[in-house]
Amino acid sequence: MAGRYFGTDGIRGKANGFPMTAEVAMKVGMAAGLSFQRGNHRHRVVLGKDTRLSGYMIENAMVAGLTAAGMDVFLLGPIPTPGVAMLVRSLRADIGVMISASHNPYFDNGIKLFGPDGYKLSDEIEGRIESMLDDNIDMALADSDRLGRAKRVDGVHDRYIEFAKRTLPRSMSLSGLRIVVDCANGASYKVAPSALWELGAEVIAINVEPNGFNINHECGSTHPEGLQKKVHEVRADIGIALDGDADRVVIVDEMGEVVDGDQIMAMIAESWRQAGRLSGGAVAATVMSNLGLERFLSGIGLELHRTKVGDRYVVEHMRAHGLNVGGEQSGHIVLSDFSTTGDGLVSALQVLACVKRENRPVSEVARKFEPVPQLLKNVRFSGGRPLEEALVKSAIEEARGRLGKSGRLVIRPSGTEPLIRVMAEGDDPDLVASVVNDIVGVISDNRTAA
Repeated sequence: MAGRYFGTDGIRGKANGFPMTAEVAMKVGMAAGLSFQRGNHRHRVVLGKDTRLSGYMIENAMVAGLTAAGMDVFLLGPIPTPGVAMLVRSLRADIGVMISASHNPYFDNGIKLFGPDGYKLSDEIEGRIESMLDDNIDMALADSDRLGRAKRVDGVHDRYIEFAKRTLPRSMSLSGLRIVVDCANGASYKVAPSALWELGAEVIAINVEPNGFNINHECGSTHPEGLQKKVHEVRADIGIALDGDADRVVIVDEMGEVVDGDQIMAMIAESWRQAGRLSGGAVAATVMSNLGLERFLSGIGLELHRTKVGDRYVVEHMRAHGLNVGGEQSGHIVLSDFSTTGDGLVSALQVLACVKRENRPVSEVARKFEPVPQLLKNVRFSGGRPLEEALVKSAIEEARGRLGKSGRLVIRPSGTEPLIRVMAEGDDPDLVASVVNDIVGVISDNRTAA
């Protein structure tokens, strides 16, 4: 769903500009609070955030809206998004709220909502909340004696750390591994290094000094160059890069090479299949995952189910088809035996479990297939519907014909930014580059002419 407020992953935008204003945040709190009233008990919300400066503004506005709806709010402070999803269930809350723009720069922010089951909200529920945002709902708010309270909750980091550690076999130790972890100056800056150290690893933590402005800045899963350099510098066995809210991860092997989400899914799926714990005989991934992943899974007797872009759609498909491994090439890995959403730390621990079991270097364990040449480019636009223009449609059809059955073409608008994403892949890298550049050129020319 992409409405006036909600995109593919909640509400997101530039902080202090529509829709990411204090006023909208307060109204979202009111609407969400009213939407999840169930019975006469004291309703509660768990509310976490990452380390952006604007988190203070959005947090206080959300608290105002939620308490006005009669919800008691448990303030978690900076904590990974999967920690919020876990604590919704652990604390028997009615709603979970995460204030974060994930991998975006500090000047953006967002609101992600979770239901009492710990899953992100369906399109239907988001639509119901969105329809309330422009209505006058004052009469439905709590009476003066039924207003909610807000309080800080201690010990939430310890709860999440213990949860993450329990996803490994009790007897498994990370002793002997030197690990560099890049926390992107984000929500995991305390929990990820602590969890790895408590499991026995030697930990070198970088980008763990958030100041409100440096979240994701030239660091984390979208900028792994600093991690690659540090892995070389300290001769680490592995590097782990999380993003600002720690729901995605990429790995750097001991050679300094990046291992993306497709390779991580392949590794975990093969390991779980061998152990007899993979469900449904398939992996769920988005249309952006590499054709090489599909070919690898087919070679070991598994299917790849493709979904729309967004980990929420991956999760919905996994639930509908009984799958327990899924994710995105970008590093959103969903392991439904443990989590209801992407969890960068838990996914990294499963990679480490494979490394420990096989007792081989990460570069050997984590390279399951040779990716098919793939190119993704973004085209920024300021208005209109570029993909509905005749010249653009014609260029896309021509490109599909050139790729034929040996490749794939995926073109879609971003759900969080005013961008058109153009991706092609195939066995001929020159053809792939030509196809992408031609389509980008046509879209850009049309935007300039408009």
